[in-house]
Amino acid sequence: MKHTLQMLVMLAALAFFSCTGHKDLPAADYHIVPLPHSIQTEKGAPFILHSSTQIGYPTGNEKLRQTAGLLADYIQKATGIQVSVTEGTTGSGKISLILEKTPGDSPEGYLLKIDHENITLKAGSEAGIFYGIQTLRKSLPEENEGKIRLPAATIKDEPRFTYRGMHLDVGRHFFTTDFIKEYIDLIALHNLNVFHWHLTDDQGWRIEIKKYPRLTGIGSKRKESLLNDGSGRSDGKPYGGFYTQEEVRDIIEYASQRHVTVIPEIDLPGHITAALAAYPELGCTGGPYEVATTYGVHKDVLCIGNAESLEFARNVLSEIIDLFPSPYIHVGGDECPRDRWETCPKCQRLIREMHWKDSDGHKAEDRLQSYFMNEITKFVQDKGRKVIGWDEVVDEGLSPDVTVMAWRGTDKGVKAAEAGHDVIMTPAGITYFSDRKLNELGGDRGVRRVYGFKVVPDSLSPDAARHIKGIQACLWTEGITTREQAERLILPRLAAVSELGWADPGQHDFEAFMERLYRLIPLYDKSHYPYSRHVFQITEKYRADTTKGKLEVSLSTIGDRPVYYTLDGSQPTTKSLRYTQPFSIDRSCRLKAAVITDKDTSVVFEEQINVNKATFKPSRLADAPHPDYTFDGVTTLTDGMYGNTNYNTGRWLGFLKDMDLTIDLKTPTPVSTVSVRVNVSKGAAVMDATGLEVQCSDDGKNFRKLASESYRILNKQDKDGIYTHRLSFPETRTRFIRVIAKVTPKLPAWHTWPGDPAFLFVDEVSVE
Repeated sequence: MKHTLQMLVMLAALAFFSCTGHKDLPAADYHIVPLPHSIQTEKGAPFILHSSTQIGYPTGNEKLRQTAGLLADYIQKATGIQVSVTEGTTGSGKISLILEKTPGDSPEGYLLKIDHENITLKAGSEAGIFYGIQTLRKSLPEENEGKIRLPAATIKDEPRFTYRGMHLDVGRHFFTTDFIKEYIDLIALHNLNVFHWHLTDDQGWRIEIKKYPRLTGIGSKRKESLLNDGSGRSDGKPYGGFYTQEEVRDIIEYASQRHVTVIPEIDLPGHITAALAAYPELGCTGGPYEVATTYGVHKDVLCIGNAESLEFARNVLSEIIDLFPSPYIHVGGDECPRDRWETCPKCQRLIREMHWKDSDGHKAEDRLQSYFMNEITKFVQDKGRKVIGWDEVVDEGLSPDVTVMAWRGTDKGVKAAEAGHDVIMTPAGITYFSDRKLNELGGDRGVRRVYGFKVVPDSLSPDAARHIKGIQACLWTEGITTREQAERLILPRLAAVSELGWADPGQHDFEAFMERLYRLIPLYDKSHYPYSRHVFQITEKYRADTTKGKLEVSLSTIGDRPVYYTLDGSQPTTKSLRYTQPFSIDRSCRLKAAVITDKDTSVVFEEQINVNKATFKPSRLADAPHPDYTFDGVTTLTDGMYGNTNYNTGRWLGFLKDMDLTIDLKTPTPVSTVSVRVNVSKGAAVMDATGLEVQCSDDGKNFRKLASESYRILNKQDKDGIYTHRLSFPETRTRFIRVIAKVTPKLPAWHTWPGDPAFLFVDEVSVE
């Protein structure tokens, strides 16, 4: 008895010293990206991860053996600790992967329990296990001493959406299979589950189709590529590449091990020039055609009046369906001009035979696309698969069984959901990562723009809201030629998409997310993933105080590093003012700020504040801006700051109706000039004002006109950029100024989307 008592005392002492000895070890942090649904810390000693730790998987389960191997590899790369993989899940000191039904509705959910003896990861599917190991992987600390402390906790988790995707266009630029696999690794790291592979376009056909060998023999090669310097010149160098079906199978298997579904896209019936170069008989003119060397929308498309075109599409999709096991097949359906169909004898004959007429705002030629897409949809569905198309398919009247990718704005997604279509939200102004301007908004704005996106708009009814199946980001490669460029454009914004797709909206908190993102960055570094460093620059926030007539300025950085600033235009140093709290500006000045530490100095942030008689004054709009371009609201128009040519920075408000702004100057004030700055980006349907009118009033109710001017609708040759419109008039003493800038009523005939609404973007209204 005495011997037993002595042993118990010794064991207790050993346990005590063991626990106290571990408290200084680097610790895991389960607050990761995306944030798990529930993290409950527990009392008790932590689990200690070290080289003797084993990862156990269920006996005979090959899929989970691979998953256990991935976890061991993740741990080794993140920490340098080499753990072993064993068959069987019993015993202590293990990370046990167990297939078992857990609470929750999602097959991708999991239950993770950590105590001093074991880490137990349970899920009802292999996918759930995989997402649980991602949580373990991302919770590991940056530094370790050969051992890591994982605090006792219970984590219950499952995703918000069933579809969480990332797209890659390889039609414009071809990427190696090694890069495709790395891209899939990035998708998996961020808890996404779909790789949307855009395999064909005007500039190149990238997948082997055995029935049509010239698609890759001719269609995968173009004679040259546009330079990315904005000159419009070409490099004069032949360019090409494609994936064999064997390479595709290998990539699909690689993705499957990471629970990523590969969805192929074959764009039809437009964006098809590369295929026409190989098989010119499929076009309306018969060619000759060449693989496109320029970007944009091309007029040569499949000839719908030619029965061989439909046969070609079916044969191609038949091989695609045999090759890809994905439940979805993407068939494009976007940006298909009708020009060739209007003059094609075969297409016009089919129109006559089908008795199609212009009606309900649709031309008879529009029925050609509807007919073709419906036939393709039936073919794919008869093969047991579902169809995805870009949001133009809603206009074509396709079956509600077709899933819609809403790329032209959230309103297109709303329209599709209300019509009964399942919808994937991927609005170009938010989730198109190929736009460098969205990546370079300054500070955390690029990430914030994505994180602030509401995937399910409030305007949807509960029934329609159920049709929103998820979110996807897209990377189009017109201006991207290297791995480094591609990854720098998607990282770290992909982390924001990850959280939108996984975490519940009630958990969304941008400031907390940025802290978690800061801890994710070292994992990017260890994996040698290039990423945009704009997020490390200073983020400025302004609030126009119309009561005090001042601009309140806040400055921040990821990681809470020290910021120094000046207001006289001089370069900041450690002897300059150190930012500690928001400050106010009430005069014209040039603000400069920089992060300065022993380790690094940020790019100097600069802002010119221009104060005029309207600046910081109360104002109101007769009609609200478009919900995607409201930003800080009406005060944006009189905050004394100009935007650059990027209309997504938050400095520009976007209108589909006339901008009708009333400014209260507070006291009767002499005025003689009003100016308005407009941003023009014609290709994005952002046009100039077509008129400007200025009115005045003493009471804010009864107005009289001071001046007005009309402007022509822009031509295709007019340049993009910032246009300033100024109206001068005899000096008038007034309290209220009303400024009306008129939108272009509809996009002109030369535009890609003739007849559609046109945007008007305004950043500042000045009064002198």
